[in-house]
Amino acid sequence: MDATPSASMASQRWKVWSWRSKHDFCATQEVYKSHTPSTVDLRALDSSQLLLQISEAANDMAFKSLLTFASLAAALTGANAALTRRVACPDGKNTATNAACCQLFAVRDDIQQNLFHGGQCTAEAHESLRLTFHDAIAISPAMEAKGQFGGGGADGSIAIFSDIETAFHPNIGLDEIVALQKPFVARHNLSHADFIHFAGAIGASNCAGAPQLSAFVGRKDATQPAPDGLVPEPFHTPDQIFDRLADASQGEFDPILTVWLLTAHTVAAANDVDPTKSGLPFDSTPNLWDTQFFIETQLRGTLFPGKGGNQGEVESPLAGEIRLQSDHTIARDSRTACEWQSFVNNQEKAQAMFQFVFHDLSILGQDINSLVDCTEVVPIPAPPQGQAHLPAGLTMNDIEQACAETPFPTLPTDPGPRTSVAPV
Repeated sequence: MDATPSASMASQRWKVWSWRSKHDFCATQEVYKSHTPSTVDLRALDSSQLLLQISEAANDMAFKSLLTFASLAAALTGANAALTRRVACPDGKNTATNAACCQLFAVRDDIQQNLFHGGQCTAEAHESLRLTFHDAIAISPAMEAKGQFGGGGADGSIAIFSDIETAFHPNIGLDEIVALQKPFVARHNLSHADFIHFAGAIGASNCAGAPQLSAFVGRKDATQPAPDGLVPEPFHTPDQIFDRLADASQGEFDPILTVWLLTAHTVAAANDVDPTKSGLPFDSTPNLWDTQFFIETQLRGTLFPGKGGNQGEVESPLAGEIRLQSDHTIARDSRTACEWQSFVNNQEKAQAMFQFVFHDLSILGQDINSLVDCTEVVPIPAPPQGQAHLPAGLTMNDIEQACAETPFPTLPTDPGPRTSVAPV
């Protein structure tokens, strides 16, 4: 398949530029603090104005450049869509910039109705997003360099070889969402690799406040299962997790981007960390894409939602809420504590940074030049709801300050009795 030219290719160029900027000019965490993205409507500019805007942006070496490029890439995609001749899809209802995207409209409508309960941010949506990570991160160039098979990344192997991979310890519980998705794959004759990552993007779109995530078609399906040991565990140390993600991404997913990836925990829950409990959320608003996860992970833990003493679990601040050991330690690690705190009450960052890393996560092990960008099929999520806050019954004194450079943002406390969190 031919890639859609300026949708996938232009965003890839912006990604490369922004990474060079980040590593060449933004070597310390200070440039990552407390910035929000600027937005530019490139569709309103003529070619000379567009070049001027890009030139001016290229001269900005602060962190806002990276955020701006997320907006620039999106704007370029929109501008391209406006200029590219659209094709009429066989369904007689939809049009697309590439005919290869037409099949996804029926897939989207089917899973929205029959997997995500009419387009809701349900447990199935959460698990579909989780599945994208567990599929894609199972790739190791380091193993390949030693002459061993290192997995294929975003190749659908976790579904194709589900009897093998869902038995791996970090994948326990994913057999359920894999089984739920398989009939949709068969019904629509879509590759497992494309379906997994498309379903993750659609599931996330049902959560108010989420970013619009990338969707591609044309991935090559796996021909063998990924080896065990490539998916991080909640009991792993920060060093183990940072090293694993750096290997999978050939150095791109550094400790800072690891924090960006963990933004997904804002709509996540654990089913198997505590064998006596299922559907335990990581924050008090598991159906909203917000920054409560980053706030509540910094609150002092005082209790377990179940019996406690489970591998990979530490005390949480709220009844019914579970806290992973890995989240707890990365939030307090000197390399990532300030980046973690920078997400507090920064909804724009929680959207833009995950949008950025999901794009690259979803194509690990694939050649982007052979993929077609079908992000236009993914619905625009509903706007954010509510405001950043401390759960009822807690105060700023319950915050465990981990960032040594800046104070923790002052937040209001919800009124009423102490918050408890229901399972999802």
